[in-house]
Amino acid sequence: MIKKLLVFSIFFFVFMQIKGQQKNEKFRVGIGYGFGSEFNNRNYTFTNHFYKAQLYYQFKESQNFRYEILVQPEINFGKHQLLNLYFVKPETPNFEQKRAEYLKLKDVHEYVLNIGFIIRKPISKYYSFYLLGSVGPLITDTETERMSKGFAFADVFAFGVTADCDPFRFDVRPSVRHVSNAGLGSSNAGYNTKNIEFGISCRL
Repeated sequence: MIKKLLVFSIFFFVFMQIKGQQKNEKFRVGIGYGFGSEFNNRNYTFTNHFYKAQLYYQFKESQNFRYEILVQPEINFGKHQLLNLYFVKPETPNFEQKRAEYLKLKDVHEYVLNIGFIIRKPISKYYSFYLLGSVGPLITDTETERMSKGFAFADVFAFGVTADCDPFRFDVRPSVRHVSNAGLGSSNAGYNTKNIEFGISCRL
């Protein structure tokens, strides 16, 4: 599946480059892949990997910085397990049954739309680094002791480094991510993860 996605993406980028009659420095399209895990925590484990489609739009440039909007649809595949059974308190309805259920290793799928803001600092003709903050709605398909099934939000803060090889740009992005539902569900402890992402994008 990953190989097919990479082959398709390369053909897509090449096609877009051949088709384009004029350079458009403001828009880029790309794909990203990343993985991570929870910060050390005695209550639960959470590991994840994810795929993103990416659309960049540079809306402003100053003498030292470039400013961009980034839209990223994402599919996130997680594995979660409760470690501390006392996290589910006796006042919780059917707490013994829920403890037994939550102690099982679970697959958690999230469908996310991230919308981010980038401040980029070029450091040479070919290299730049940037800060990224993003937030977006998501749907999760699995209930756990930390978060209810259904609607939630993902908040991401990242630092990235890019290398340009016109028309392509290669991206490495360490990030931290928080997922919760802002109190819209009965459980809202959420997940906190540290991640590393790799991406490639192409100028339209």
